[in-house]
Amino acid sequence: MTLEHPSERGDRGRGTFERLAERASNLTSSPLFFSFCLLLVAAFIAVHAAGLSVSWQLLVGDTMVSVSLLLLALLKNAERRSDRAVQRKLDAIALALLEERRRATGEVFDTLEEAIGMDKES
Repeated sequence: MTLEHPSERGDRGRGTFERLAERASNLTSSPLFFSFCLLLVAAFIAVHAAGLSVSWQLLVGDTMVSVSLLLLALLKNAERRSDRAVQRKLDAIALALLEERRRATGEVFDTLEEAIGMDKES
């Protein structure tokens, strides 16, 4: 297990967590999962409206909290993957611009070269 930020891992391939997160993300964006959440909220309301015992209320409430925490983790993972993909595209565009104008000089190109870290690759 590594504590390295997912966007810093580079192109070493997708690990087990990344593949699982992708599948879970696909599931949670489906109508089936929406229906499950809707039923869970309806159960929460029904348990409280029916005045069932505290243990039932805790069971339904804890289930909702667990689903919420899992969704938060998936959302954060998807956000980081998206940020990394956008950054790669921006780096590719900046590199293409620099390659096209390699003979051009000036502070703007020096700043661009520094921003994408080309001086570190050499």
